[in-house]
Amino acid sequence: MAVYELLKTEGRAKRGRFHTVHGTIETPVFMNVGTIGAIKGAVSTMDLYEIGTQVELSNTYHLHVRPGDKVVHDLGGLHKFMVWDRPILTDSGGFQVFSLAGLRKIKEEGVTFQCHIDGHRIFMGPEESMQIQSNLAPTIAMAFDECPSSVAERDYVEKSVARTTRWLHRCKAEMERLNSLPETINKEQLLFGINQGAIFEDVRMDHADEISALNLDGYAIGGLAVGETHEQMYHILDVVVPHLPQNKPTYLMGVGTPANILEGVERGVDFFDCVYPSRNGRHGHVYTKKGKLNMFNAKYEKDQRPIEEGCQCPACRTYSRAYIHHLHKAKEMLGMRLCVLHNLYFYNHLMEEIRDALDAGCFAEYRKKTLAGFEEGGE
Repeated sequence: MAVYELLKTEGRAKRGRFHTVHGTIETPVFMNVGTIGAIKGAVSTMDLYEIGTQVELSNTYHLHVRPGDKVVHDLGGLHKFMVWDRPILTDSGGFQVFSLAGLRKIKEEGVTFQCHIDGHRIFMGPEESMQIQSNLAPTIAMAFDECPSSVAERDYVEKSVARTTRWLHRCKAEMERLNSLPETINKEQLLFGINQGAIFEDVRMDHADEISALNLDGYAIGGLAVGETHEQMYHILDVVVPHLPQNKPTYLMGVGTPANILEGVERGVDFFDCVYPSRNGRHGHVYTKKGKLNMFNAKYEKDQRPIEEGCQCPACRTYSRAYIHHLHKAKEMLGMRLCVLHNLYFYNHLMEEIRDALDAGCFAEYRKKTLAGFEEGGE
């Protein structure tokens, strides 16, 4: 069983340390998203070490489709397959229940998908999700849930959340069974439950109370950043996080911008993930302390400065904005790769600064100053 140390708090913000079989995670942490076992943008696991990645996140559904979880199992699990010895978290496939809404059918037993690649039928329920994740053998497996739309009707959301709770009990029982089997690669696999409830605060709070009683290894807040406003998301965090165990990691799924992360930390969140840094980097959009820059912009054609002065990422240590601008205009893959590396480094370094500010007891001041910087809009 993993151990979460709550080192200190500042208001509701938490500074923690999560000890796992694949190493210790310093929190708050941003997990770098490698959906199919790789970060999009030609980023290797060697790069991930260099830019300070603590946790890599992969997706159960996508790896089940290709190359197949049994293939990954036979090759020694995801850590060995990717050549990555630090923690990995796998999403359960539950988000695909939301994102592939036109290609699926939900029943009590689980969900039938139409594969997004070739159209063949896939069935995934709590047991199947746990079996796939056991084959992949990450550090942390997510429970199988349904992510209802944030604008769904209350009656639908209540029924969906009740089913997600029943599925969580099945996930817990199946993981305990799988962790006891001799052929299981990671017998210390951890399980995080997921809080749902759209933007109905009473549904969210009741669900948080119910799943907290299961004494899981960690708890996620799902179903946000899927259509509601930032203010609605922050309000849900305000009311839900106090109903989750303070002595366990709290994970805000799929969020978000640097500003979202600072607001989430202030409200007691430990874990974050988002595709923004890699997706934006592939399109030439890079993050700085003074806002986002678009490297396609003609004003960078002769700009000899790095993306951000003082940044120690592989791009900024060596290359100019002018060169990176040229690479993007020429559709050269190196431009995409350098921007993704910069953005992931920026996010990882932001989390390091957040942890340092919490250690020093000055997070509120750091948050205010950093948010003001983001609003300057780049240069």
